[in-house]
Amino acid sequence: MRVLVVEDEIKTASLVRHALEAEGFLVSVCPRGDDALTAAVAGTFDGIVLDIMLPGRDGLSLLRELRAQGHATPVLLLSARGKVDERIAGLNAGAADYLPKPFVLAELVARVRALGRRAESPATELRVADLTLDTIFHRAQRGGKVFDLTAREFRLLEYLMRCSGQICGRMSIIEQVWDYDFDPGTNLVDVYVRRLREKIDDGFEPKLLQTVRGAGYVLKAAP
Repeated sequence: MRVLVVEDEIKTASLVRHALEAEGFLVSVCPRGDDALTAAVAGTFDGIVLDIMLPGRDGLSLLRELRAQGHATPVLLLSARGKVDERIAGLNAGAADYLPKPFVLAELVARVRALGRRAESPATELRVADLTLDTIFHRAQRGGKVFDLTAREFRLLEYLMRCSGQICGRMSIIEQVWDYDFDPGTNLVDVYVRRLREKIDDGFEPKLLQTVRGAGYVLKAAP
C-alpha cells in the first residue's frame, strides 16, 4: 500500500514514516500543502495522511481540491485542534477518518490500514466535477441530464473516471475497455472518445474530456 504523508513537523513526519514502513507500507512524505496537492494528483496513492495546518496550502482546502478534481483516494486527517466543528468540516470535505494530535502511532497505523481496505473496494458512484456515474445502476448524468450510453461507452467512461486526472494512453484504454478485442492500429478508441465527448461535454462547461497530443486522453475538472 502506497501512502502519502503530508506533515510539516519534521519529528512527527519521521515517526509516522518509520511506523508505517515498519508495517510494510511504501511511504512518501511531503511537508507543504501546495506540493502535496501536486504529488497527490500525479501519484497513485492508496491512502493519504493529511495534517490540516500546513505551509503553502492548508489540509482542508487541499482535500476539497482533490475531491473537486474527482480524486477519491481515502484521506486520514490529522490536527492538533480536535474541535468537533473542525472534525465535521474535515469529514464534510471528503475525509474518510480523523485523528487528533497527539496520537498513538499504533492507532494511526491501524487507521491507515483501514484506509487501505476502503481503497480496495471500488467506489460505486464516481464523480468528476458535475459529472456522476453510478456503476450499480449504470446511470451517467451531468447537470441533471441523463446520458444514453452503450455498454462500451459506459466502460470507457468508467475507466476514464477511475483514472481521473491521469493521462490514459490508447493501449491502456484498449486493454481495459476492449481486452485487446481489435487491431490496435485502428482508430476505434478515437471514435469512441469522440462519441463520448459529444455526450458528456457538448453544451457543458468546463470541458472534461481532453486530448493530450501524442499521449492519450485525460478526464479532469480543471483545464
